[in-house]
Amino acid sequence: MFGPGGPTLRELAVQALSSVEHGYDLLAPKFDHTPFRTPDDVLDAVAEALAPLGPFTDGLDLCCGTGAGIRPLARLCQGSVTGLDFSAGMLDVARHRVRPAAPSRVAWVRGDARALPYTAAFDLVVSFGAFGHFLPAELPALFAGVRSALRPGGRFAFPVFAPPRPTHPGYWLLRGFDAVMRVRNALWRPPFVMYYRALRPGAVLGELERAGFAVETRVLPGFGRRPGGGPRGRLVVARTAGAPDPAGHTAAGRVNS
Repeated sequence: MFGPGGPTLRELAVQALSSVEHGYDLLAPKFDHTPFRTPDDVLDAVAEALAPLGPFTDGLDLCCGTGAGIRPLARLCQGSVTGLDFSAGMLDVARHRVRPAAPSRVAWVRGDARALPYTAAFDLVVSFGAFGHFLPAELPALFAGVRSALRPGGRFAFPVFAPPRPTHPGYWLLRGFDAVMRVRNALWRPPFVMYYRALRPGAVLGELERAGFAVETRVLPGFGRRPGGGPRGRLVVARTAGAPDPAGHTAAGRVNS
């Protein structure tokens, strides 16, 4: 399944009947051969959008998986770069596959994103494709931990993409996937939390603001426009209060263009 090198249907079924942590331990060796791995064009677009907001010193890739986000994060940060994930299997793959220009700058940490072990340690935190693993009730603790991990004036950034419309087959595929996962979690333990449509962008922005961030969104221009004219891709940038923005930008309120 997913072509050469990807997991088989049986392997995906075993993963889906495991816990999230153990499921990703099992999937880790073949994860980069699946559609779940964030594409390079998304990683590069995020790095390009964040570059004018720097320079950054220390950065964290939250829920780093096999480390795809470390490469653009290392380009943005002049100091240390940390990848954090709760799957030992994913981190093991990341250690062996990621070869940044300055490997001594990169640290790999096994930990829970909902209980980050950091205080004022980073200027930039990024995350790619991880929010489907968090229930809405977990967002306050997640965002409070990120805010605590950031220094004054630090930023938390992640891309969001417009969901397909009901007339598109992808809309029903995502809804069907979420429905299957809800039935699975009602009948089987431990739960496997992975929902594509459980978190609405508006709710995420609201929780960021309640956590004390000033939130803006920036268009990721390389992904085109929806039929109604709105952008398909945006970058959410949440900034902590503190030192003046070195790039001269303001982050009060949301920017929708």
